[in-house]
Amino acid sequence: MLLAALLGWLDREQRDVIAYLREENRTLQVQLGSRRLRLDDRQRRRLAVLGHRLRRGTLHEFATLVTPDTILRWHRELVARKWTYARQSPGRPGVRGEIRRLAIRMVTDNPSWGYTRIQGALKNVGHRVARSTIAGILKAEGIPPSGERPTTWRTFLAAHWPALVGADFFTTEVWTVRGLVTFYTVFVIELQSRRVQVVGCTRHPNEAFVVQAMRHLTDGIEECCDPAVC
Repeated sequence: MLLAALLGWLDREQRDVIAYLREENRTLQVQLGSRRLRLDDRQRRRLAVLGHRLRRGTLHEFATLVTPDTILRWHRELVARKWTYARQSPGRPGVRGEIRRLAIRMVTDNPSWGYTRIQGALKNVGHRVARSTIAGILKAEGIPPSGERPTTWRTFLAAHWPALVGADFFTTEVWTVRGLVTFYTVFVIELQSRRVQVVGCTRHPNEAFVVQAMRHLTDGIEECCDPAVC
């Protein structure tokens, strides 16, 4: 008698719990309204595993978030995915998402990089990837080989910014025995560091002076003024 009473009490408690959960689900559905409930892969997998254990009739009675057909379809896809993975040939794992993202980012930031350059950069961060694999990744993303990639002005500036300089003249009025004389000074500014270098000065900024000033710059000579030119 005691055991029968205990089993009856447990059965009533389970029915009450189920009734409560069903009513709770109905309330949540009302709150959602027409909005679509979005489930991640982990949630779909758990519902598929648990729902497959129930009969379709039971699912029709208790499933409220999605239809029984959807739950059973998720379970079929879960089983099919398992056998699909099992047929993959050993030793040829798919390219990991991290490698794919790195390769795409490298070629986006450095449009002139070819497959070999990207391969070396990936190796430097611990990823050994075949050149053909990199070519396949970029092809799948619609990115052509390095020689066929268009380069925007902004991309060009970003790639060569450390080596770019600007050049200009400024004038200085100097009193001499001949009166007020204008001197022209040419200077360059490194765009990245903003460091200014005076290259030369003259009263006559003609072609010969500019050529000589550029020679001073490329030869690494930093005299501010060349007496032979001034």
